[in-house]
Amino acid sequence: MSGSVRVTVPATSANLGPGFDALGLALELHDVVEAELADGGIEVRVSGVGAGEVPLDADHLVVRAMRAAFTSLGVDVAGIRVTCTNRIPHGRGLGSSAAAIVAGVLAARALAGAPDDVGAALALAADLEGHPDNVAPCLIGGLTIAWSSSGKATAVALDVHPTVRPVVCVPAESLSTDAARGLLPASVPHAAAARNAGRAALLVEALTRRPDLLLEATEDELHQPYRAPAMPDTLALVKDLREQGIAAVVSGAGPSVLALTIAGQRVGDVPGWQVLDLAVERRGAVTTRSDGTDRYEMVASGG
Repeated sequence: MSGSVRVTVPATSANLGPGFDALGLALELHDVVEAELADGGIEVRVSGVGAGEVPLDADHLVVRAMRAAFTSLGVDVAGIRVTCTNRIPHGRGLGSSAAAIVAGVLAARALAGAPDDVGAALALAADLEGHPDNVAPCLIGGLTIAWSSSGKATAVALDVHPTVRPVVCVPAESLSTDAARGLLPASVPHAAAARNAGRAALLVEALTRRPDLLLEATEDELHQPYRAPAMPDTLALVKDLREQGIAAVVSGAGPSVLALTIAGQRVGDVPGWQVLDLAVERRGAVTTRSDGTDRYEMVASGG
């Protein structure tokens, strides 16, 4: 094994309202990770988001993911050198940890000469992340439906209707996913679960063929109301946008807000929030070797 590899990974938004822990969307906002093997030790450099805040040793999430991938392949390495250029906000519900994990898994597989195997990459990334809803769109792009079968994560990708334009509103404060999940009840009313199931099914149709149904399709009763105490400003912004007819939801575990706009809709300035007008990232993660060859995208076909 020699040379270096570059992995470009997109931000993601999970849940999309009613699709809790199942639906995810890749966004055109990227982190870039460059990795190579070293004679020994761990060297991590970080610029952009997280610089001066994240660990620069073996505890760095990209390094941990690389080590897990090497182990899964039965490969021993003496050292790792990683350079991260980050644009995805941390702790904002935009899949920053999933991006780091996917980048690490793909970098290690490329350095080890492993084949472009979306199933193996997804299974390991989901295991490291704990759930597949962010790692799936990060890997394969577009709108993804992810699930686990016999303990192994899998996913399918769908094309998003070209008139759908994601807009993300990012607050100044962060919120940990664990804290947000800690607010969820152990059980919910059967009627609420049934309504959410119907809305999640409708959301797939709305995002792919009928954007006019997005407002109704993004209604949620399973997780957003329970998280309101931890992010009142987030839920207030969701409510305000929805009253304007814009399909707004909590992005992932929050506290960012995802607005799925269609033709004629616009999210204006929101005081105290960074408003990012993004496109759907349809490619997912892209890996390129140092010599520019063996560029590939992680494409899912039938799961």
